[in-house]
Amino acid sequence: MTFNRYTLYLIASMALVGANVGIGKTIVMVVPVTLFALLRFVIGVGILLPRYRLARMRLVTRKQWLGLFLQALFGTFLFTLLMLYGVSHTSALAAGVITSTIPAVVIVLSWLLLREKLGPRSIIAVLLAVLGMVIINVTRADGGGSTGSLLGNALVAGAVLCESIYVILSRKLTQSLPAIDICAYTHLIGLGLMLPLGINAWLHFDFASVDAPTWGLVFWYGLAASVLSFWLWMKGIRHVPAQKAGVFTAALPVAAVGYAILFLQEKPALAHAIALVCVLGAIWLASGQEHKDVAVEPTPFEAG
Repeated sequence: MTFNRYTLYLIASMALVGANVGIGKTIVMVVPVTLFALLRFVIGVGILLPRYRLARMRLVTRKQWLGLFLQALFGTFLFTLLMLYGVSHTSALAAGVITSTIPAVVIVLSWLLLREKLGPRSIIAVLLAVLGMVIINVTRADGGGSTGSLLGNALVAGAVLCESIYVILSRKLTQSLPAIDICAYTHLIGLGLMLPLGINAWLHFDFASVDAPTWGLVFWYGLAASVLSFWLWMKGIRHVPAQKAGVFTAALPVAAVGYAILFLQEKPALAHAIALVCVLGAIWLASGQEHKDVAVEPTPFEAG
């Protein structure tokens, strides 16, 4: 594998996404999920404010707005809620491994929804990803000797499904709209969807009860999830073949596991290592498909 500045963009993007899995867990320990989710969108929309030009937005067709709404529903709104509630009920280690199955889930959805052919590498990649998920859910894998919450793992898996649907939906929109505009419009819609859920928490939460470093993490999470990881991925994917770019999603579980060990003091178990090897193998196989197989560009998910 050749490394250059564009492949480094991809690695950095996935590292940000992976670290956000653990950062999100740190934040939801002290900030309600709905409030944190709302703040994430407020930060994202605020940063992307220069992209909201009425003259430009009027050029978006009704069909494109429908696509943007569906992407916002699955890729930002539902993904954010499922991921944040998920990491509040399971370990960051388990969540990192589960979220790294996105390429394999995209393959399955492409087969089911787009009727794209599954090659041998694709089938093996999916089986390895499933094996990793099974290991995480049936083995006592927490550092403390207890199983990771099945509810938490299921919620994170739901977030993976939502992000994979987002990837499938984005294939057409990226052909007609600039990537940064897609990001801006989906976050604006996501803010509208999240507002009814988060406004009550906003009005009744004691903001003074949270220390400055945690608020710094909230801002960083919004910046990294909404802008930086997205921009880095799109910057790199323009110069790296899609069927090869997926291998760099391996940085996601590595960053998630690293953050969990270094900052959350979660202790990895043998099950984590075995599951991680399975999903890394799935990523490698999924990203090295022949052209006749699925060649969906993996897109970094937004809350992790």
